[in-house]
Amino acid sequence: MRPEKTTIVEDLSARLNASPFLIVTEYTGMNVIEFAELRNRLAGAGAQCKVVKNTFLRRAAAEVGFPDLSKDLTGQTAIVTGESDVCAAAKILKTFSTEFQRPAVRLGVLDHAVLSKEQIQTLADLPPKPVLQAQLLGLLKSPLQKLVSVLNEPGASLARLLKARVEKEGGEAAS
Repeated sequence: MRPEKTTIVEDLSARLNASPFLIVTEYTGMNVIEFAELRNRLAGAGAQCKVVKNTFLRRAAAEVGFPDLSKDLTGQTAIVTGESDVCAAAKILKTFSTEFQRPAVRLGVLDHAVLSKEQIQTLADLPPKPVLQAQLLGLLKSPLQKLVSVLNEPGASLARLLKARVEKEGGEAAS
């Protein structure tokens, strides 16, 4: 392989290693303005879209230990990688493809496991990461609140009993 091609594959491998996810799309039929719009939307979610040659992607994927993607790498290919949230990138791709009827999502890779188009659509339908974190925090907080109330109940019962006793004795002393 020529040195410049080796460099391209190495850069692509570094991008795949740095990203927790990969979404492979077919961008056939997109014009420059639409592609720029897609890139801008993805940038807002911390993701990037890059056009790649299928042969370079095959080699880079093999270098980083991804499963074989050969059967799905045909036509014009663009990849979406990001820094953190695969759900946000999938949601942007879903919204964009409903507006412009492209790009078509082919597959994805998350934690070195291949995701189908349907699985990526499911990820796109999930609530945003902060909402999921808030729901998890609520689930974790609920048992703790119940535990605190159970632990406080004996002391509160004793305090109510003593107060009632004081009020009763105070009422008897007044008569």
